[in-house]
This record gives sequence, C-alpha cells and structure tokens, in this order.
Amino acid sequence: MDTKIKELSVFLPSYNEEGNIEKVVIGTVKAVSRNAEKWELIVVNDGSTDKTGEIAKALCDKDDRIRLISHEKNLGYGGSLQSGFYNSKYEWISFIDSDGQFDFGEIRKFIERQRETGADLVIGYYKKRRVSFAKIVTSKVWEAVVFILFGLKVRDIDCGFKLISKKVIDEIPHLESQRGAFISSELLIKAKKKGFKFTEVAVTHYPRTKGEGTGRKLNVIIKSFIDLLRLWKKLR
Repeated sequence: MDTKIKELSVFLPSYNEEGNIEKVVIGTVKAVSRNAEKWELIVVNDGSTDKTGEIAKALCDKDDRIRLISHEKNLGYGGSLQSGFYNSKYEWISFIDSDGQFDFGEIRKFIERQRETGADLVIGYYKKRRVSFAKIVTSKVWEAVVFILFGLKVRDIDCGFKLISKKVIDEIPHLESQRGAFISSELLIKAKKKGFKFTEVAVTHYPRTKGEGTGRKLNVIIKSFIDLLRLWKKLR
C-alpha cells in the first residue's frame, strides 16, 4: 500500500521571520516530498518589514512548486491563514508556523491518523508547549470560554499544525477573523456546526530560537474575545 497522501497543499504564515524562513521552507519541502505524491508549498508573507519576502522569493525561483503570496500590509495571523486556505489547490491542506517550532516531518502522524479515523480535520496538540506559563494560562482560559459558548472541546485549539480536507474550506467560504487567537476557533466551530469529523494527534513543540512572536499582545487578546462573542451571537 502506498503510504503517501495523493495531494497536499502546505502553507507557511510568515511575518518577520528572516532568521527562520529558509530553514523552515527547506525542511518542509523535504518532508512533504517524502509524504505526498503531488504537492505545493505556499509562503504567505504577511507584510514583513525584514527580508522574509526576499528570501522566500529566492526559494520560489528555484522550485515552481513553491509559491509566494505577499500582503502589502500586515493583516495578522488570521489574514495569513485565510490567504493560505483559499489559495490552496489540492485535496488536503496543512500548515505550520514558520518560526521553526514544528517539524513538518510529523505530518506522517497526521496522515496515518486520518486514514485510521476517516476524519475531515486532524488537529495537532502539543506534547509539551515551549512557551511561557502566562501563554499557557491564556490559552486554557480561551479554550474554556469556547467550550462554554460552543461546546467545542479539543486539547489545543490554537496549535499551529493541522491537516484539513479542502472540502471543509470549500464549505466555509468566508472566515471573518484577521486575528490569530480567533481564526482557529472560528474554523473549528463552523466545521463542527457543518458536521465535519475531528480527530487529534500529539506534536512536538520546539523553542523559538530566532525572532519574536506577536500573537499574545493584550490588544489582540481583547479583540479576539470580542470576535468570539460576536460569533456566538451570530450563530445562536
């Protein structure tokens, strides 16, 4: 039996990751080549002010299976995920953060779990999260609120490593959020409402060695909670 997935689109949301992007792209290409018969890799450059775009463009020029989408201004993690989802062309879609905190070689576990369960979405969860205690606490509070409002229970809503059937994205033609803390929840809530099947798989999380994350700024967190309440009112 062929162990490779037939078609896989992978995208990398990227903002000011000049210290990580080349290594992440090269590692992802090696892993996706081992695990997919037909594939594409999309770098979503979200208005970076450093050399992320230049480095990504040079990598695209070497392989026509690698594409670059550049936002003129920074739209946020949610905007990057929207660009990645709606520009992916293959039957299955995956993404990882471009900060070097995931090994895309672990996509093999996602593919195996999907085949075992027939799930439409395979959601990663951290074996051990390599972030501050404060970030872990805010994530758990967020997950508790999502469960109370929507009945959605997964171990790590915001884990930046997922495998999703393109039919899920086709059935959810509009994701509203531009913010990272909300868009993963919005996608999963809407997928649950449409009856798609979920499963989960553990992934390794590595410490960030270069650059700085932006997803836990206080204004982002507050606005994400506001977005969550708006969605709850809309879907009630």
